[in-house]
Amino acid sequence: MNWNPLPSTQALVADGRLLRKRVPRHTLAALSGGPRDPLGILAQQNATRIQELIGLRTERMSADAFAFYRGTAALMAADLAEDPHTGLLVASCGDAHVANFGFFASRMRTLMFDLNDFDESAWAPWEWDLKRLVASVVIAARHSGRSENATRRATIGATMAYRHVLNEAVALSPTHRFFSHLDAEAGMDRLRGKSKQVLQAAIRSAQKRTGERAVRRLTVTDADGRMRFVERPPTMTSLGADEASRVHDYVDRWHASAAADVRLVVQHYDIADLARRVVGVGSVGTRCSLVLLQDRDNHALILQSKEANISVLEQYGRIPQPAMLNQLIETDGQGARVVALQRILQAVSDPFLGYLRATHADLYVRQFHDMKGSIEVDQLEDRPFVEYAEACAATLARAHSQSPGAARIVGYLGSGRAVAEAITQWSHAYADLSAQDHRDFVAASG
Repeated sequence: MNWNPLPSTQALVADGRLLRKRVPRHTLAALSGGPRDPLGILAQQNATRIQELIGLRTERMSADAFAFYRGTAALMAADLAEDPHTGLLVASCGDAHVANFGFFASRMRTLMFDLNDFDESAWAPWEWDLKRLVASVVIAARHSGRSENATRRATIGATMAYRHVLNEAVALSPTHRFFSHLDAEAGMDRLRGKSKQVLQAAIRSAQKRTGERAVRRLTVTDADGRMRFVERPPTMTSLGADEASRVHDYVDRWHASAAADVRLVVQHYDIADLARRVVGVGSVGTRCSLVLLQDRDNHALILQSKEANISVLEQYGRIPQPAMLNQLIETDGQGARVVALQRILQAVSDPFLGYLRATHADLYVRQFHDMKGSIEVDQLEDRPFVEYAEACAATLARAHSQSPGAARIVGYLGSGRAVAEAITQWSHAYADLSAQDHRDFVAASG
């Protein structure tokens, strides 16, 4: 067998340094001023969604500039496609704003902190995720009335934290990087004062949001002992007879993608009910359902299925995807893409993750409310706000470090200061652009 040794980490770092000549780091501050059609992109997305929910999506996105930003990953991907970028592709989240980081339970029932939304995940330039995160820091800071000084400390701190963690990660072996994770409760030891109080409160809230609690809040039990979802239109409604008739087939298809131990667990349950559930801001109008499983002793498990469409990084960012990912999508659908990228980017993923191709949509499946929680950034004082931005950036760096070319990013970043300044400048400019898009959106929607 011929031996072709892979380039060393030092060689990849050197390649990254050379890239600075072709894409100088200050060019990451450039925001293209070319023609844009933000309302047209949003209308294009709405055309494929459940039409009776478009009004609710509009209402949620109109609430404020940060809510609007949360629903506009497609706009940002289209804008980033026109800007200079490094071309260093990594497995990317695609929607890494500050509200898409949070808590969830591991299989060992410890509380993890990580990225928690992968609908738009795909391969893309590493700085696209970082720009989406840092721009969200600026928009969130403006929304909560923070000073320019606090905002700058958060944006510079986030970028420097990304550089620091990525630099440490590429010095480890691939298996060490793979097993690294952020245990939320262990992280409290590194915090002080108000920051520690905020994290403790968020952890307590997440620990209460269990599947059992969701069952108590969302269901009732009939006289015959069968559990059913309580309808709360428009966010919780029954599904049509056609969908209900297919649910057993859909669960069987999901079984095929789930692990053997999970399939065995689910054999203890039978399907009791299903309902359509509206979630999020940008996801409103996509096909999202809850399936209620009930065992012989009236224990229950709720699974959530969610529609998966082509990633905005590919559709609007125009980034060609690796052949292996394209083959996976062709064979198993966009839900398989979401699951695959989630397993790459998250340190520990939901064991119930799976996917299927339904009649009208590709779907992925996960548990509903398994100690899922988040930190309300607008309620943070300045110091914990800065520390939270840094924690999100560190988590993003851990996710990006799983990609084989991450060492090139380290070489390109160097000390990190030049990139931090460039991305801070870009993020302020993009926050202004997004704020104008929000005003235009509100005006157009009446």
